Amino acid sequence: MDERIDVAVVGAGPAGLSTAIEARKAGLSATVFEQGALLDAMRRFPTNLVWFSTPELLEIGGIPFVIATVRPTRIDVLNYYQKVAKHYGLDVRAHDAVQAVTSSGGGFTLRTAAGASYRAANVVVATGYFDTPNHLGVPGEDLPQVRHYYDEPYGYYGDDVAVVGGRNSAVEAALDLYRHGVRVTLIHRGERLSEGVKYWVLPDIENRIKAGEIRALFGATVRRIEPGGLVVADAAGERRLGARFVFVLIGFRPDVALMRAFGIAVEEETLAPRHDPATLETNVPGLYVAGSVVAGRFNNKIFVENGRLHGAVIVRAILARRAKTP
Repeated sequence: MDERIDVAVVGAGPAGLSTAIEARKAGLSATVFEQGALLDAMRRFPTNLVWFSTPELLEIGGIPFVIATVRPTRIDVLNYYQKVAKHYGLDVRAHDAVQAVTSSGGGFTLRTAAGASYRAANVVVATGYFDTPNHLGVPGEDLPQVRHYYDEPYGYYGDDVAVVGGRNSAVEAALDLYRHGVRVTLIHRGERLSEGVKYWVLPDIENRIKAGEIRALFGATVRRIEPGGLVVADAAGERRLGARFVFVLIGFRPDVALMRAFGIAVEEETLAPRHDPATLETNVPGLYVAGSVVAGRFNNKIFVENGRLHGAVIVRAILARRAKTP
């Protein structure tokens, strides 16, 4: 409690790291708290992920992101952000989740899972959304064969696997599984795949479906999941599909409960934190939001590419308030 931080950042992803860097550049002390490892969400991305963005759109702190290819891989991105954090000597408290943030004496008190308490003049919530996957809300979704994350295909060789979803995560998982000896059925409630599927991936999945190498059910919804299979409904009625494993890859949402516990008002419809778009300050003075969490459930609006810019906005707002304080 003797330690007082100018800017406490909750979340060690690109938006959180960028905020800490901007604070340090402005002469403010900054500490980043992370419930997992540095860049924990990106660490858990699919092993063979290739980013849509080119590297210059992912840069933070003015440090060039240089690779030999056009688009970075998951490993490229992890290595880059780790090196940036090391370059700036950021104070990152990994594996110590912030469990409570309370207003106290013109600032905030943070309490962490390790039982430590910290005083901070300002707090920035940059927790992203990867820890809270969307669920179908159907019976059987809690069975052990159901997965809400995809990492690699090797544990599913020779099996029948259902992949639910029609955006990049579902499409890329289906292709990766198919190419590693898995019999894949792709199930999507829409009549076609999402328009946001990466343009170099879309022809691949369409050709695999056309050739019958990946079975696709469009306009279909999952009614329930059972041991060894699932029941889906489409225009032809209900039917049972055999599947030893089911990947439900239908996106993610912010941790609304955590934000509300911190005192942040959350819009019921959008799940977005109430904030001033010009400063990213929430309804709690001195408490800010950064990164994809700003958009609530519409997480296709804010990515690393624009969320990385939030740190500079927040630090300018903090400095402006300090200048006005007698």
